Amino acid sequence: MSGILNSSIGRKFAMALSAFFLMFFLLQHFAINVTSVFSADTFNETSHFMGTNPLIQYVLQPILLFGVIFHFVMGFVLEIKNKKARQISYAKNNGAANSSWMSRNMIWSGLAILAFMGLHFYDFWFPEINTKFIEGDMSGLLADGSGYRYYEELQHKFVDIWRVALYCIAFVFLALHLLHGFNSAFQSVGANNKYTKGLKGFGKAYAILIPLGFVIIALYHHFNHIS
Repeated sequence: MSGILNSSIGRKFAMALSAFFLMFFLLQHFAINVTSVFSADTFNETSHFMGTNPLIQYVLQPILLFGVIFHFVMGFVLEIKNKKARQISYAKNNGAANSSWMSRNMIWSGLAILAFMGLHFYDFWFPEINTKFIEGDMSGLLADGSGYRYYEELQHKFVDIWRVALYCIAFVFLALHLLHGFNSAFQSVGANNKYTKGLKGFGKAYAILIPLGFVIIALYHHFNHIS
């Protein structure tokens, strides 16, 4: 593994694989969250399953955390090495003319996403970990025996307009990050073939629609929260 990461191609390939993994998780996360717009009961039941299933909690969740950390660390490593390489190439060429704004600013959109993840963990993941593993309520966030409170907690977080605004801004940065990152990941694994045009179209749709969907969810709960 260390030998692969020592080469430029190996690092880009590993970065692409982690990107695919996180994009799959993002899609799965969206699929669960969007149920909150249509059915509180479905969202509660699905969240309860995800939050108490041993396979998800003790196997997949640690893998996810490792994937997130690996992706961001590798992103910083690649940015540092690319910056050193650009110091030479920019002296000969106009870098801005040879690359898009999104590709030149992946590190900044990545940092914005990382900051948002800190807020997201603070809002949802840390309280759940505290409830289950510190307070000892392994039954799944029960509210006085009256039912699961996942939906109630979700709506509560989107009461304040400042938090909704931060979430929406973060999803704009996520869209910008994905617009370049999706196609870049496929290029890194050598997926340049007759399906390239279709993959680019799918990547653009994914990069726009998934973040937009999260924005709609946040706005929906802000304007429909239980007072």
